[in-house]
Amino acid sequence: MTDQTSDASVLDSIDPVLKVVTAEIEISAPTEAVFELIADPQRQPEWDGNDNLGSAVEGQRVRGTGGSFITTLTKGVDRENHIVDFAEGRLIAWKPSEVGGEPFGQKWVWELAPTGDDSVLVRHTYDWTELRDPKRLPRAQSTTTANLLASLKRLKQLAEA
Repeated sequence: MTDQTSDASVLDSIDPVLKVVTAEIEISAPTEAVFELIADPQRQPEWDGNDNLGSAVEGQRVRGTGGSFITTLTKGVDRENHIVDFAEGRLIAWKPSEVGGEPFGQKWVWELAPTGDDSVLVRHTYDWTELRDPKRLPRAQSTTTANLLASLKRLKQLAEA
């Protein structure tokens, strides 16, 4: 058996349930304002609880599926994020890749459900069930509910300010 085959077997042997991490929080702000903070890549480094996002250029606001946006990570590497799900004000999901490449297999999902005129329940999910690159396994496994909650808490603080 080659190393590549055994690496793929390791990925396949992990319970799919363990490959999906979710956290949620209620935010006292209008749904549209919260969604705007998520849909505008330039704002994402302000609330990134992984401290992984360095910057994004202006004018990349997400408007639908099939598009993409580029962010620069704190380590200086650019990532293209392919929009795979989108409903204005309610849902946005993307899969990162190298610029011009195919997605690695992780998916970041944001779901918003209004709970009142000026409040919204925000659910953040990290799903790496489609990950096939064993070199990315340690990073995927290290993304926990605590990381997602850190992003949600920062988003809450920003939206409620």
